[in-house]
Amino acid sequence: MQPKTAILLAAFAATIPAANWLIGNVGTECIPNGPCLLPVGFGLMAPSGVLMVGATLVLRDMVQEASGLKASIAAIALGGAIAWLVAPPMLVLASVAAFLLSEFADLAVYTPLRKKRLGLAVLASGLAGSLVDSAVFLWLAFGSLDFIAGQTLGKFWMSVAAVPVMLKIRSLALISKEQP
Repeated sequence: MQPKTAILLAAFAATIPAANWLIGNVGTECIPNGPCLLPVGFGLMAPSGVLMVGATLVLRDMVQEASGLKASIAAIALGGAIAWLVAPPMLVLASVAAFLLSEFADLAVYTPLRKKRLGLAVLASGLAGSLVDSAVFLWLAFGSLDFIAGQTLGKFWMSVAAVPVMLKIRSLALISKEQP
């Protein structure tokens, strides 16, 4: 395994327990027996793990850029296993289902766009993954979609932040648009 792939996989894997920890411990408001919330813009609030979940979507894109589609699928499998191990017992099903479905949604949108339009690929796949993750997690964990707008926006901010970084990395030839 190439060092850049190992670093990206480690960062990707680290975001999963970080998201689970944040949701129960960090926020401007913590709901009793519920998530801790933070403002994500436009008057919206979201569970605090959204920033790390948004990062997982972007890091999966970066794994694919660095080492190809097979490595990206392996990263999703690894992430699902980690989510199973670190999610609080009452949220494990919601966490794992949301993770797996959102990462595959991200992959399905990102893959056909990435060679010609990297910026659009990161944004569109991030939005798709954010919507799927938010809907699945909120419904399974809380039986409600009350925070879907804030969750989606919070995760999408990570995609917006990642576009210039990924374009710069590609321009430096650290990732290749010719990867399979």
